[in-house]
Amino acid sequence: RRNCRGNPNCLVGIGEHVWLGEIDENSFHNIDDPNCERRKKNAFVGLTNLGATCYVNTFLQMWFLNLELRQALYLCPSTCGEGVPKDRATTDQGHESTAGRGQKLFVFGRGEPGWERKAWSWAIMLWWIVNELGVLFQDAQEFSKLFMSLLEDTLSKQKNPDVRNIVQKQFCGEYAYVTVCNQCGRESKLVSKFYELELNIQGHKQLTDCITEFLKEEKLEGDNRYFCETCQSKQNATRKIRLLSLPCTLNLQLMRFVFDRQTGHKKKLNTYIGFSELLDMEPFMEQKNGVYVYELSAVLIHRGVSAYSGHYIAHVKDPQTGEWYKFNDEDIEKMEGKKLQLGIEEDLAEPSKSQTRKPKCGKGTHCSRNAYMLVYRLQAREKSLTVEVPAFLQELVERDNCKFEEWCNEMAEMRKQSVARGKIKHEEVKELYKRLPAEAGSPYDFISLEWLQKWLDESTPPKPIDNTACLCSHGKLHPDKISLMKRISEYVADFFYRRYGGGPRLNVKALCKDCVVERCRILRLKNQLNEDYKTVTNLLKITVKGNDGFWVGKASLRSWRQLALEQLNEQDEDAEHSNGKMNGNAQNKDESNEEKREEEEELNFNEDIVCPHGDLCISENERRVVSKEAWEKLKQYFPKAPEFPNNKECCSQCKILEREGEENEALHKMMASEQKTSLQNLFHDKCRPCLGSWPQETDELYIVSQFFVEEWRKFVRRPTRCSPVSSIANSVLLCPHGGLMFTFTSMTKEDSKHIALIWPSEWERIQKLFVVDHVIKITRTQATGSDPEGVRYTSEPQLCPECREGLLCQQQRDLREYTQATIYIHKVVDNKKVMKDLAPELNMSSSEAEEERDENKPEGEQDPDFNQANGGAKRQKLSHQSYITYQKQGIRRSTRHRKVRGEKALLVSASQTLKELKIQIMHAFSVAPFDQNLSIDGRILSDDTATLGSLGVIPESVILLKADEPIADYAAMDDVMHVCMPEEGFKGTGLLGH
Repeated sequence: RRNCRGNPNCLVGIGEHVWLGEIDENSFHNIDDPNCERRKKNAFVGLTNLGATCYVNTFLQMWFLNLELRQALYLCPSTCGEGVPKDRATTDQGHESTAGRGQKLFVFGRGEPGWERKAWSWAIMLWWIVNELGVLFQDAQEFSKLFMSLLEDTLSKQKNPDVRNIVQKQFCGEYAYVTVCNQCGRESKLVSKFYELELNIQGHKQLTDCITEFLKEEKLEGDNRYFCETCQSKQNATRKIRLLSLPCTLNLQLMRFVFDRQTGHKKKLNTYIGFSELLDMEPFMEQKNGVYVYELSAVLIHRGVSAYSGHYIAHVKDPQTGEWYKFNDEDIEKMEGKKLQLGIEEDLAEPSKSQTRKPKCGKGTHCSRNAYMLVYRLQAREKSLTVEVPAFLQELVERDNCKFEEWCNEMAEMRKQSVARGKIKHEEVKELYKRLPAEAGSPYDFISLEWLQKWLDESTPPKPIDNTACLCSHGKLHPDKISLMKRISEYVADFFYRRYGGGPRLNVKALCKDCVVERCRILRLKNQLNEDYKTVTNLLKITVKGNDGFWVGKASLRSWRQLALEQLNEQDEDAEHSNGKMNGNAQNKDESNEEKREEEEELNFNEDIVCPHGDLCISENERRVVSKEAWEKLKQYFPKAPEFPNNKECCSQCKILEREGEENEALHKMMASEQKTSLQNLFHDKCRPCLGSWPQETDELYIVSQFFVEEWRKFVRRPTRCSPVSSIANSVLLCPHGGLMFTFTSMTKEDSKHIALIWPSEWERIQKLFVVDHVIKITRTQATGSDPEGVRYTSEPQLCPECREGLLCQQQRDLREYTQATIYIHKVVDNKKVMKDLAPELNMSSSEAEEERDENKPEGEQDPDFNQANGGAKRQKLSHQSYITYQKQGIRRSTRHRKVRGEKALLVSASQTLKELKIQIMHAFSVAPFDQNLSIDGRILSDDTATLGSLGVIPESVILLKADEPIADYAAMDDVMHVCMPEEGFKGTGLLGH
């Protein structure tokens, strides 16, 4: 049942079962039967879903079954009418008219073969729609409106009246908005055309109730009063819609997709609506002198409970036969008997709690909670229209049918050839497999099991035989690779090498004797190791007297058996991989061996008691004395191990360093204690001066780098583990020209985390304790003239104008050019609460946050903002590249922002507009754009067209969001959403279907 991988003589279960016995001819090829692509006679053709285009398919199938529209498109003159093109590719480049593309779509939908409907026709139609409309559609209803508008505009230029007026005749009706003044009775009327009636279904159970609500009167009272031109004043009035005329095809849009004010998203109303197969519109008309009885011709359905997911299908009635069909992309099903339940489709992934009981429907009536469009046709008394295909279009179809027949013949011939080749190989493999086993006493070859399996796998043609991965360093078959090989007869091996080539051949003499001998030697050594381990364990129990013993590391004694075993395994692996080609992965194995060798060098026996100077270490806790007999046993396995007799003296240099280290630790402790006492307030960060509120008791302050203060605090806390700080390294605060890199204003805000302020009295003590490379001082003097504050600040050294200008330019450039940066939106729940109460973390200064984290940092970790400063001498100079890096970091806010509750992070770019940011906020907080009040640093953000860079929104900014109270007018909100998002809308969502 399965192959014995360790047995080279087992040839069962390697893939031979596919070739034994009879084999289905279809297994010799992967070519489908081309005849399955043929359309059944008098059957409709489906349309392939190209990805979220099922809603377009439903409309196209519905319009195709409108015989008047189809006939009008056939009668429309086209470039194809002048003759069939020589090459079909010339008609696919978009050079023909819109009507010409529609002609092709409908004529191929009527009679073209299946392979065309899946590719060319659909591609032409989709290209036409997108190219002509120039937009991506937001939902199915919008697509219907835009397409009808395009079609009407295109056909209105035709001379034939049957073609020119087809859209108006079939789909266009008229209604009037009528307003009547209650005071004088004056009636004003505004006549408008419509192509569909949009009906609200919320709160209704029957279609007629929806139409009644659409036409009901609306009272205009109070603030909404109507200005009457006769009365010349605002008066109470009534307003309603009156239907003046109806089209032959009446499209009723059921408004299932509405905007949910609470969530800020579209939602679907999954309520049942009842509708009948016959609809009498006479009660709803202003003029009662016509025939207004309509019969149901199509039901367009959205399956799914959500507005952002689901699938679109269509139930359409064939006007010629009166039979109903379900169009589901490529699948078309005739609906009859129990299947004729219009509008009834199971929801996709519908939760059980949302299921409602279906109302009872009488004969000739239906109900649905998924139908979003009902199409009624005026009841026809005359015979159904017969649509004739023009000769030039018929010729085009026949030409494509000829090409289809040619393709079918080519596919059939390819299938025939594949079957013939497969049968030949079948017989060949069966014969070779019978002769595959090597008989006793007969010549044989070793061949790779993997190659044999590929030879028996019909899906992958075998490559030349490659046995190099199974060779040892001597160029022969490695004994450990026998389990991956199979022994086959010399006859079959000769056939394989003649047919497929490769090598080298591994015959009866291929097994490497040297490798077998070496493996046996290592196996004996491993067995001897177990005996020696017991002997050494007993010898270690004997107490050593005098100076006859040897020093051995305690760690080495604990792991000597494992180290010896690893050495033996290493010898075995070196022998296995020494040819550099083992398993076809020599480079990776060489790297792994090198890494392993480095690890083993660190664990060599008895090296754990060797000091850095190559002598015996001074710590006696890490070593012990063993007997001479035990040492000799250990030496057999580790001949290169360092040897230290019992009377060996410890390393003299290590003793000197130990004494010096003890003296240095004592000195460092004394230095740390003295510095801490002298600068106690600086160490504890108490009573520190602040530039924001200049202390009155002094007119000058000194500046040192914050990095110096942090490193000094680390040394004072742990003087035995950290190096003392010798210099204050103020050079990191200066530009390459020796000027100060910061302004007085920047040092009070974003640059405050880079500096530390020093009192004059503290500065005197610092000069005695540390090397001062640069003195940086800020002086306050009484100003003269019109200075409103009466105070002027000067610094030594002065600010470098050239570098400051570059700093400002870089800052402005960053504000304009950043992309995919993080900002934070904080929603304010109660306007009376200030941000300090809601998020006290936001009021913590950057330096405080930095210090708090540095307290918990591992020892020796450096601040990335000062990664160029490493110790006294290295901190004295700052390269130009370091200055540029510091320049960029100095103008940005800290990247260590603390998120708080009610706050969300968004990715934005400087070129992004405020309107686009509001749309992001809407999805994050479910607050509509028109309800968002945004502010930053006390400034209101109101210009929706301005970019974030121009509004001063920089990376790590915190924007406050306050939401207005909700309103209840869903229609108004939906209109505003379309205004706010004319291009975004809901495109790309599940509204487009799957």
